[in-house]
Amino acid sequence: MNALAVVTGASSGIGYELAKVLADNAFDVVVVAEDERIDEAAAQLRLLSGGVRVEPVRADLRGYEGVEALVSRVRALGRPVDVLAVNAGVGVGGDFARDTSVDDNLEIVDLNVRSAVHLTHRLLGDMVDRKEGRILFTSSIAATGPGPFHSVYAASKAFLASFGQSLREELRDTGVTVTTLMPGPTDTEFFDRAGMQDTKVATGPKDDPAQVARQGFEALMKGDDHVVAGSLKNKVQAVVGRVAPDPVKAKVMRTMTEPGSGEE
Repeated sequence: MNALAVVTGASSGIGYELAKVLADNAFDVVVVAEDERIDEAAAQLRLLSGGVRVEPVRADLRGYEGVEALVSRVRALGRPVDVLAVNAGVGVGGDFARDTSVDDNLEIVDLNVRSAVHLTHRLLGDMVDRKEGRILFTSSIAATGPGPFHSVYAASKAFLASFGQSLREELRDTGVTVTTLMPGPTDTEFFDRAGMQDTKVATGPKDDPAQVARQGFEALMKGDDHVVAGSLKNKVQAVVGRVAPDPVKAKVMRTMTEPGSGEE
């Protein structure tokens, strides 16, 4: 029987490509998203993968009930989860106080942070009991410093990076590995959904989500602690992020993410 992977945020972008590379490597896949496109994505994956089982689950992971519904569907399969890819996420661009709503920002916390903690806690225990399993968190290069004009999103990705490294250390003698995927700007729907189309980061070069997913999968299977995916520029930013003071990083990031910066 094939190993089983669960991938959230899998209807498009990096999540879809993660599901595809897992299916290409003989994993059965549970693909999860809140929108109806998850059924189409599952159908495409079945056609492309050549025989693996692909199970779509439509669930809104921003709420407690959505996560619990997903966990119930996974457990109903009666199979252990070998890979959990916590990829679902959302962002909102703009001035925190003047351009964004409290609901928009709390939605980021609920999906990017709360649901990641909730889902991981529900499925990790079985991995520890079996002494095997792999977890992949999709963080971001944005986690390496402050993120003006997408402040809550950047903070949520920093949370995931810290959470992943912390769990990895706790689990080092259990047979369960934790890997953090840190992509840079990627050619997905993120910037449109976040309302950041007119920023310099959105109008600049972007990485291929399939490449990002492949690099994440390779790091996951090797048991690496993290991977900075995509271009050399992302890797340089990660190095700079370890040494530059936060005020300096915040000013540099502002030039990339301030509304209208892509039109200058």
